[in-house]
Amino acid sequence: MATVFAILLYAASAVLVVGLGFKIRQYARTPARLKIPTTPAPTTRAGVVFRMFKEVAFFDSLFKASKWTWLFGYLFHAALLLVVLRHLRYFTDPVWSWVVLIQPFGAYAGFAMVAGLGGLWLRRFLVDRVRYISGPSDHLMLALLIAIAISGLAMKHVAHTDIVQLKAFALGLLYFDLQPLPNHPLLLLHLGLVALLMFIFPFSKLLHAPGVFFSPTRYQVDNPREKRHFVTPLTEGD
Repeated sequence: MATVFAILLYAASAVLVVGLGFKIRQYARTPARLKIPTTPAPTTRAGVVFRMFKEVAFFDSLFKASKWTWLFGYLFHAALLLVVLRHLRYFTDPVWSWVVLIQPFGAYAGFAMVAGLGGLWLRRFLVDRVRYISGPSDHLMLALLIAIAISGLAMKHVAHTDIVQLKAFALGLLYFDLQPLPNHPLLLLHLGLVALLMFIFPFSKLLHAPGVFFSPTRYQVDNPREKRHFVTPLTEGD
């Protein structure tokens, strides 16, 4: 079982890294045809940096568009960040001091993840305009994320697994020194779902994570009169 999951996780990591690299390269090489910053837009490069910081750190445009969507979205993303940072304890030895400090908070961040995802999923049923544009992939992605969160919470609060052996397995993956994996149904389910998410991430709508940095409406300076906007010419295949 350890060998099977080691191969699965290595393959998922490769797809994630290569897929993200390919998509980011594609985004970076795609020319912006028009000067289209969303107004009111910053007129300096420093202003753009500040705007992007607010967008990434606080979801500024989403807050202005829909307070309820912002609340559920921010709750999910903040909890997800805390959960991911908490999981660093499985890949560090000794565990970094700040990772130790966030353990009590990260242990319950999964509940906030489920609450945020539940609100976002409910929105796709209750809001007419959102329900109209929601496809099967949108629902399946939310279901996958909720299943990952719930399976992780179940291991923490319902059926515990051997975390010492699990950490040995995780460190073994990092150093290519395969160790036994606890034969725990919830753990195997959790790892399988995480691997599935890693496989599909580079090809899903979750690419808004790196994509926001390449959005012309966000990163462009609003200076069409002060400076001409040049784009690379179209080539075959563009």
